[in-house]
Amino acid sequence: MYGSFVDPEHASASGRPRPQRPRSSHREIADELRSRIRSGELRPGQRMPTQAKLADEFGVERGAVRQALRILQSEHLLTDVSKGSPATVAAAQAPARPPAGPAVPPQPTMVALAPRIAAAFAARHVRIDALCLTAVSLTMAIGEPLRQIHAGRLEPAKIDLRLLLPSRDIDLAFPTPVDADDGGLLHRRWLAQRNAQGLVLRQNLLALYATHGIDVRISFRALPFTPPVKLYLLNGAEALFAYYTLGRREREIGHEHVELYDADGTRSPLFAFERRAGRRDAAFVDQSGLWFDALWETISSELVLTS
Repeated sequence: MYGSFVDPEHASASGRPRPQRPRSSHREIADELRSRIRSGELRPGQRMPTQAKLADEFGVERGAVRQALRILQSEHLLTDVSKGSPATVAAAQAPARPPAGPAVPPQPTMVALAPRIAAAFAARHVRIDALCLTAVSLTMAIGEPLRQIHAGRLEPAKIDLRLLLPSRDIDLAFPTPVDADDGGLLHRRWLAQRNAQGLVLRQNLLALYATHGIDVRISFRALPFTPPVKLYLLNGAEALFAYYTLGRREREIGHEHVELYDADGTRSPLFAFERRAGRRDAAFVDQSGLWFDALWETISSELVLTS
């Protein structure tokens, strides 16, 4: 009687058959380990299982495990990945966010902004500079990191936010009525929205000092022009940029139907530039920061929000 054949690929070190299971690719291993880190099953500072144990668990060679660990190290989820001692879960976990780089297509502002703002809040010192027509997109996007702070998953020590908005004293380029007689109504509507969103944003952030002892500083300044673009600068490492693209629209304002030229800023495609993506992106981030600082320090003026 012939002895049973054991495929060496499925044999343990002792020569006994290893339970056969579908082989995992290094990307599938990375996905599973990433999920364990995000869920808290693997905690910050914790040592990972050895590469040998992971190889045994997933039924692969150690080379596939090392590839998976290097992917997670490139995402700043692991440190000390080598052939020697086990890797360590990184101390500060950034929430999942879309990859950056020129190959990534732009997405609508409300799709792309929220995960990147949440990722920025993983830093101990959060620094956000924003230039926009109103603060509606930013206020909505900050809701997610606020929830994570209250849940104990994010712990920033300091938050600095600077916001540039159009002055109430200018004639807006948009939104603007097709019929010039409706200008006052549109301006009052925009001003009410600008002030309301700014006040909500400030109140939500300042409340973090009372609830979590976080040092929060939020400043507003007024621009003497209508910005044709929106810009978000995150921790000096990332610039998010979108055009306000105008169209002719009809809106009901104060029980009146008004024809106007306006842009839907929440749907504006947002282009992402990251310093770590290469010299071109790094230069854009740097120049955007210089441009913002120049506006802040020269032609902008004090902005006082009123309810």
